Parts: sequence; structure tokens; C-alpha cells
Amino acid sequence: MSLESDRAVACPGKPDDFGASCQSQLAGSLKKPFYLGSLQLPSNVFCAPLAGCSDLPYRQMAERFGRPGLHYCEMVKIDALVRHDPNTYRLLDYTPAMHPIGAQICGSKPKMAAEAAQIVEDLGFDVLDLNCGCPVDKVTKDGSGSGLLKQPELIGEILSEVVARVKIPVTLKIRTGWDEASIVAPEITRLAESAGAKAITIHGRTREQGYHGPANWEWIRACKIAAKNILVIGNGDLFDPASALRMFASTQCDGFLIARGGMGQPWLAHDMISLLSGDAPPVRTVADVRSALLAHLDAILSYQNERQALLDFRRVGCWYLKRCENVRPLRMELNKAASTREALSLIRGFTWEKAAFSVGEGE
Repeated sequence: MSLESDRAVACPGKPDDFGASCQSQLAGSLKKPFYLGSLQLPSNVFCAPLAGCSDLPYRQMAERFGRPGLHYCEMVKIDALVRHDPNTYRLLDYTPAMHPIGAQICGSKPKMAAEAAQIVEDLGFDVLDLNCGCPVDKVTKDGSGSGLLKQPELIGEILSEVVARVKIPVTLKIRTGWDEASIVAPEITRLAESAGAKAITIHGRTREQGYHGPANWEWIRACKIAAKNILVIGNGDLFDPASALRMFASTQCDGFLIARGGMGQPWLAHDMISLLSGDAPPVRTVADVRSALLAHLDAILSYQNERQALLDFRRVGCWYLKRCENVRPLRMELNKAASTREALSLIRGFTWEKAAFSVGEGE
């Protein structure tokens, strides 16, 4: 059966619509608790490391709606960690309440990766992830991120060095391959398992795709078939709670990693867990968007200086507002705001009754 057929026959998004066959098909989609080796996690619904996005305020917002199975901080480069760059260390800020917490490192030098992993463990992190999926040119040019997909054996070497160095569980996140002509995800799944990694996250797109076109969940399923003991986490096009149901029906993956879907939807992990539990998630409205946006901005103000907070306001505001209709004037005014005080005044004074919320990826 093709991927498109799988998605077409997947179970509906509301528990009331489930037939007996759907309930049987989706049994085991939610795992509470969930284990990475001996580490117990609250569930198998994770929040991804997002460069430039999953900072402390972002993660605090997800916590407001209910703890995901695992938070990841933003990706950090191994060379910056080992030279103790203070800006890099700031990317790894977290609060005690955020445990279990994961860090993701990016680099292509096995010995240096092991040294960086030791730093991460010493900082109190519960999980260490290796980035093999970032598609950005400035990352791939030295063979890091998705550049590693061209050298599967090097991924195995890096993982072996890291696993030997730290006691915390080691995981990795990959794309399916560099391009459609070089799909390597199943091969890397086997190599990662041999190297001692506890889980592998598969983003169902190639590096060449970037974020264009639908994620191909068939390769997540192929990795699940290739795996013996390593856990396979699905990623790509998880923009609403029902998408997790469709992914599980198509792939039988062991868990779910929310990435771009969580931007402007800090409740997504909570709502996904609700649906996978068999409960109807809350119906989100414009009022939820306004409330969450103001709370997010308040968290930013508590963390950043005025100049950086204003820049973050504009960026974060777009995440929330792109999911709403009839808010273009507010978006334009926010981008021109000269201070955080002015930005907050614009949001509070906007006529939200005219707006409408749209579930999903947004514009």
C-alpha cells in the first residue's frame, strides 16, 4: 500500500469516530511511561531541538500545558562547547522542572563529539542527541548535520565514541538521505543500533527537500522494520494531534517528535497525548492564541534584555499569528513596533473577535 493510501485510510482524529478496527490498529501508540534504556520518561511524545526556536521561554510554554515526554534544547556545535563559548552554553539553559531534558550536539569529529557529550552530561542533561539532519549550508559545509548522511560509517564512529564516553542515553536524529537517489535511513538505523544508540528519530524528508513537499513516512516504517532493539521515533508533518494517529497507523513508530508544529501551538504535545490516550483534546480558539502569545512574550521579557526581547517578539508573534485569519494588520504593526511595551499594547488592543483560528501548519 502506498503512503498516500496509508494516510487516506488512517483512523479519524476524534475518539468518538473510532471503530473497533481503528482501536486495535492504534493500540500502543501512546506509551506512558516510555524508556530510553534505563531512563524513564513520562511519555513517547517529544518536543524537538529547533535551532533559533526551542529556547528557554519556548520550552517553558510547552510546560504550561503539560509536560511532554522529553524536551530538547537548541542544537549546539561541538567545537563551541569544547571551547566553552558562553553564548553556546546559554542555548542549554533549562530549569529543574524541565527534567527529563535533552541536548543535541552537531559536528563531524568523533573525538570532539565525545568531549562535547561529556560536557553535556556534566551539565545535568538526561539525554544526548546527535544531529544528522540539519540541512542548512553553513552546517553541512564541514560535513556536519545532514552532511553526515553522505558518510553513514562516520555516524557510527561518532556514536561509538559518544556512547563509550557518557552514561546517559545517546540518540540521533536523521533525514532519510541526502537526496532521493541516496536514501540511507535504514542503513543508519542498523549502524546506530550497533553503536549503542537507544533511539533514532527519522525526519521523513531528504536534505535536498528541505521542508518542501510532504514527509515520506514510508521511510520511517522501513527504519522500524530494520530496527531490532533501537527505538524509532517519527518526525515530519506532525502539525495537529490527529497527525500522530496517522503516522502511527502508517509506520508503527515507537514515538513522536514534534518540531515545527509546536511553533505557535505550545499545547500540541498535551493535545497529542490526550488524543493518543483516547480523550478528545480541547478545541483551540483565537482566545487560546492570544492568551498563549501574551504568556510567551512575558516569558521572553523575563529571560532576554529589551533589544533581544523585541526581536524575539516579532519572530514568536509570527508563529502564533500565522495560524489565524484576519490578523494581517496586527502582524504588520508588530514588525514595526519600536519597543516591547508598544508590541504588548498592540496585541492587547487588537480586535481579536474578528480573527479565526486555523488548526495545522498555518500559512
